[in-house]
Amino acid sequence: MTGPNPATATTARICPNCDGFASAAITLGGRDRHGHLRTITAHCPACQGLGVTRTRCTREGARA
Repeated sequence: MTGPNPATATTARICPNCDGFASAAITLGGRDRHGHLRTITAHCPACQGLGVTRTRCTREGARA
């Protein structure tokens, strides 16, 4: 701590496409011979299943 106020930690941005729910289990509509429900996992294509987006470091006035 370098002053009277503690430094704030930057939080990760939640993905706007999936709202942080990056993976979903989707049923295939049937059960196997053991009675288990068949599912597949789908990941958000924008964040690759992470739920957060990368923040880009941009500088003010960087364009000439």
